[in-house]
Amino acid sequence: MKFVSDRKVRSALVALATLFIQSSANSEEISVTQWGASLYGAPYAVSMEKGLFKQAGIDITGILGSGGGGTTVRNILASDTPYGEVAVSAALAAKAQGLDVVIVNTGTRSVAEASMVTMPDSGIKSLEDLIGKKVAITSPKSVSEMLFLMVLREKGIDPGKVQRVAAGGYVPALTMMEQGGVAASVLIEPLSIIRKDKYRAVYKAGEVLKPMTTSVGITTRKFAQEQPAKLRAIIAGRRAGVQAVYQDPAGTAKIIEKIYKLDPPIAREAVDNMIGPHMWSEGEFSVEELNRMVEGLKLIGEVKSDIDWSTILDKSYLPPDLQAKS
Repeated sequence: MKFVSDRKVRSALVALATLFIQSSANSEEISVTQWGASLYGAPYAVSMEKGLFKQAGIDITGILGSGGGGTTVRNILASDTPYGEVAVSAALAAKAQGLDVVIVNTGTRSVAEASMVTMPDSGIKSLEDLIGKKVAITSPKSVSEMLFLMVLREKGIDPGKVQRVAAGGYVPALTMMEQGGVAASVLIEPLSIIRKDKYRAVYKAGEVLKPMTTSVGITTRKFAQEQPAKLRAIIAGRRAGVQAVYQDPAGTAKIIEKIYKLDPPIAREAVDNMIGPHMWSEGEFSVEELNRMVEGLKLIGEVKSDIDWSTILDKSYLPPDLQAKS
């Protein structure tokens, strides 16, 4: 029997440990709001699955999910790789609190996944029929309430004539409606697809409202200044994921199936529904679409005045062609 010397064993173990440390150091985790629940994160899932982040120069191996808002921001700030995609309201709230954040790319730009539904046998046929009735939202000052108020404003309906009831979530809101406590309820995909045979749509937000920036990529100014190459690689990898989504919706749906644990037809419909309204931005900024979101946030009191975007946006980490578009 041939024995290996202790010195060789130690050398081999040191080499393996070094490789492990290098591998761990090169792998990164970032944060995405509503990961696994909403389609914000589809480009990240595609980029990880297809190795597009690696091609861009960074190995993103995991996504830290959250229910959104301040939780996502806190996850980002506590991460070794402080980048993540959050709702515009969360980014603005962090800035207002004096946190060291900067917006470096646009994430999503459509509200096509939001809707309001009623029971099939309901007498509610239009928005006007909601006057004098109760409707369920998720919570006060939520995106669901904001979009409902924006739709009412677009249609010229006084919001004071429709009573909003906070249900605490989309599923509780639907339960409240099914039990007759409210006449209609807010809803979001993919839940609206899963339950589409149970309800009738009153409106789809994407058919009423113009495109608006709904999520953005943020980081800390410190990270942006100290790790510009890494930040550009994240943005470029996500952009490649967006391009892949539009080039191959069917392939994207197969990836979404695994993450969201959806039946194949539901995953495909969810992705296809977001292709038409062009939900995912490659990253360029549109001040017009950002300001539409701000107008909505004003309706729920989350923002009090216009935003000076020059104090929080930095397009210098975008690819040159997207900088020119912004």
